[in-house]
Amino acid sequence: MPQIRNPILPGFNADPSVLRVGDDYYIATSTFEWYPGVQIHHSKDLANWELLTRPLNRKAQLDMRGDPDSCGVWAPCLTHDGEKFWLVYTDVKRKDGSFKDTHNYIVTATDIAGEWSDPVHVNSSGFDPSLFHDDDGKKWFVNMLWDHRSRPRSFAGIRLQEYDHKAGKLVGPRKTVFFGTDLDLVEGPHLYKRNGYYYLLTAEGGTAYEHACTLARSRDIWGPYETHPKQHILTSKDHPFAALQRAGHGDIVDTPDGKTYLVHLTGRPTTQSRRCVLGRECGLQEAYWEDDWLYVKNGPVPSLHIEVPGTRDESKYWAELRYTFDKQLPKDFQWLRTPETDRIFSVADSRLTLFGRESIGSWFEQALVARRQTHFSYDAETVVDFSPEDERQFAGLTAYYCRYNFFYLTITADAEGQRELLIMSSEASYPEGKLEKPFVEPVRIPNEGKVKLALSIRGPDLQFSYALDGKELEKFGPVFDASLLCDECGGHQAHGSFTGAFVGMACSDLNGTALPAKFDHFVYRPEHSPLDRYEI
Repeated sequence: MPQIRNPILPGFNADPSVLRVGDDYYIATSTFEWYPGVQIHHSKDLANWELLTRPLNRKAQLDMRGDPDSCGVWAPCLTHDGEKFWLVYTDVKRKDGSFKDTHNYIVTATDIAGEWSDPVHVNSSGFDPSLFHDDDGKKWFVNMLWDHRSRPRSFAGIRLQEYDHKAGKLVGPRKTVFFGTDLDLVEGPHLYKRNGYYYLLTAEGGTAYEHACTLARSRDIWGPYETHPKQHILTSKDHPFAALQRAGHGDIVDTPDGKTYLVHLTGRPTTQSRRCVLGRECGLQEAYWEDDWLYVKNGPVPSLHIEVPGTRDESKYWAELRYTFDKQLPKDFQWLRTPETDRIFSVADSRLTLFGRESIGSWFEQALVARRQTHFSYDAETVVDFSPEDERQFAGLTAYYCRYNFFYLTITADAEGQRELLIMSSEASYPEGKLEKPFVEPVRIPNEGKVKLALSIRGPDLQFSYALDGKELEKFGPVFDASLLCDECGGHQAHGSFTGAFVGMACSDLNGTALPAKFDHFVYRPEHSPLDRYEI
């Protein structure tokens, strides 16, 4: 059987939920504050995956304006009951401190490519919900339970209750059926049934280097649940030098010929500070059943190489991507929080126009359109036409993690209206969110004309460049530390940053006049580097 290299979904693709319908495999992953919500990838062979759809794409389904960084859509669960697809997700409005405001919803569709229904609110008692379709026709809703009192712990266990799909609400008794192990922080539940057992797969240990997949089983859906003899069927927590770290939050799927695979989140740290600049990615492991328990092949440490039914086309991973803006935004791109896209961008006349709104890093309405960083080294460039009147109007090219972590090459102007290039950065400046000062000395440029903006990342090093019409690119500013664009530097407490690095285009107008910036194209060019040993 052919071998492929993990991860199967490189870059920020966390909290995977996997599903097979016939010969088609689907993986749904978290998108947090990035819009539209939930990424669903499709495959026929477990080796080659394509982004199929983002189902939460209108205001009635999702409005994340005001959601803080790393809030928004958490841990979707994708299932099929023989008639239609079901998608369960959380929209998190607050996560830091004692309280978590976590609203859980269900949407459905007969065709996975959409259109998906308006959401049904189910509960708000915790996060990471999932839906289990039992063979007697009942549907069961499970989520982790949050206790703000922390008595004895905030992660208060896995809560179960029946879901009446006709009435669109939870019914009957509810019970906490599993409290987890000593590793603590139990979350991410998924229920299965096999050979008369109910199996409960959970995540434990937080989202950093103690993360794990824990399995338990019971003859009765209400429990009691017996923990797996090994407790954790997948984890890197005791193996700090394994290539795949932060392994946990999984889901299982069977192939048509009866093989079982586990999808899971993972990270590939680089630098001596163990920073995962590509975020939490999606990995895959072969598993097997023994004595009615599931084991990961060669586990519990995740394997870098796995056997799957298909052969991966590696050429696509290294191909240059030149994005044009003909009729719609290319599917690789997302924006932040708002469903009202006409207020922040338009695609017309073969250009992307961003309308200057709030500052970069705003939790409400900023014009920033970007794609995931999926390689450790790459080049990016764009050409922008922008005529600012003063220093409160700026647009350009950004490498972005969150409001506390970004690097931003901008076209702006001084107080007298002279156009100039300026680099702004906010490097792990939580909780202030301040720009790093003093700024690099700005470069004056003509007040009219397009400007090419570019950046190159080689592992931890980021270098900006620019070119005026007809000129060659020239470097601008110092070499920045690109490894800061990561969960480990995301400006939050431990286990509090969950996304990954993006690169894209942005525009702000702090005068409130929505001054537009027009972008001709965008190029993302993967490059080989000394970190190639980590590449897929």
